[in-house]
Amino acid sequence: MSTVLDKLFANGTRLTALLVLLIVAWIFTVLFQESMLSIQSFGFEFLTNEKWAPNLEKFGGYAAIMGSIMSTFLAMVLSVPVAIGVAIFLSEIAPQRLKSPVGISIELLAAIPSVIYGMWGLFYFVPIVRDIVGGVGISMLAAGIVLAIMILPFTAAVTRDAMNTTPDILKESAYALGGTKWDVIRDIVIPYAKAGIIGSLILALGRAVGETMAVTFVMGNVHKFSLDITQPSTSIPVTLANEFTEADGDLYFSSLFELALILMVMSFIVIAVSKFYFLRRTRRAS
Repeated sequence: MSTVLDKLFANGTRLTALLVLLIVAWIFTVLFQESMLSIQSFGFEFLTNEKWAPNLEKFGGYAAIMGSIMSTFLAMVLSVPVAIGVAIFLSEIAPQRLKSPVGISIELLAAIPSVIYGMWGLFYFVPIVRDIVGGVGISMLAAGIVLAIMILPFTAAVTRDAMNTTPDILKESAYALGGTKWDVIRDIVIPYAKAGIIGSLILALGRAVGETMAVTFVMGNVHKFSLDITQPSTSIPVTLANEFTEADGDLYFSSLFELALILMVMSFIVIAVSKFYFLRRTRRAS
């Protein structure tokens, strides 16, 4: 009887794993098929052309692609130092009476729906950005800051948990040898939690790349990419959210699907790189 149950369990888990692969392959196939008209019409130029003119049936994804990359980069640059600092404080420095309320607050930030971040950013944060740096306020900079606030709790919470796994005996031994608090954090806690910290960064990066609603409110949906981050711009999720229901032609529709395909490929690359890193790290450790 147990042998039969073992086989059923093994086959069931194998089926669920294959089902996940089939779903991913199905999504990719649908996106690729729907993108074929755009791929055939524009080719590689779709990736390098900034012009997006539905009335002329001229579509280029350069502005949206670079907008996604730039907004994600800004969000990571702004959030990672703060998040790691929060994690270090909660794990190694904060008194016990502060750890619980601050930790709960961090987790509550992660639970706030993205549309609320977008509304807050548009009506209260964008005017602050406008007054400080100039411009209209709705900009790449505003989108990057709102994204940074959104992904901060993910990085901070996972990093804190990773640091909490550091064995007390390692830290106590370092203190016994004369190490300071900074020495222990730098030489013991961070190296021990390195894999978890990198995992938190990958998680935050994946969230930032695909975020839609919050960025839609504050980015502007202007199909123009500029290194001046105080100017309005767009990203792939913003373009899809704003224009998918307006697509009134086959080429327009297909171009949006090609943007979605590019976004999926970008996300896959991020996950694949992180996966290969962890596999290599595991092999070296063994």
